[in-house]
Amino acid sequence: MALAAAGARGRPLRWPRVLLFGDSITEYSFQENGWGAYLADRLVRKCDVVNRGISGYNSRWAKLILPRLITESTSAESIVAITIFFGANDSALKDLNPKQHVPLEEYAANLKSMIQYLKSVGITEDRIILITPPPLQESAWEKACLAKGDKLNRCNATTGHYAQACVQVAKDCGTDVLDLWTLMQKNQV
Repeated sequence: MALAAAGARGRPLRWPRVLLFGDSITEYSFQENGWGAYLADRLVRKCDVVNRGISGYNSRWAKLILPRLITESTSAESIVAITIFFGANDSALKDLNPKQHVPLEEYAANLKSMIQYLKSVGITEDRIILITPPPLQESAWEKACLAKGDKLNRCNATTGHYAQACVQVAKDCGTDVLDLWTLMQKNQV
């Protein structure tokens, strides 16, 4: 009823937005049974869930594009939550995937830079959620690499260091964090 009344008066209807910002894990999250699709379904008619996942991106490139995605004039105040989900590509092994690899210290600095930028356009730290890179199933990733004629170019232990750095950045900056790397391995033998 309230929506019909607002529409009758000619006011635009705007829902709060949840922005998902990340790499391919985010980009493909709207596929069937994906986490982004699940979140959008749970928040239907409450929030618009906006996917800004960019396959292949790392935190270095994300830091550069973020100001073009969110500006003060793009209604930053309507963003009720934003996820920052990078690290899977950053943690690629330098010798075997130098294009995507970002050194650990730079990765942490890039996350901090993105948080500072968001704060500068009015998105407070209580609306920012960092997500660690998930654990890597090395055997499956190696099969995918070999199928493309490449060697295994990532390892779970290295990804774990990036996950720990992400958790530390969240603590330092006062944001929430979803530690997928730890949670997904909690009950494994």
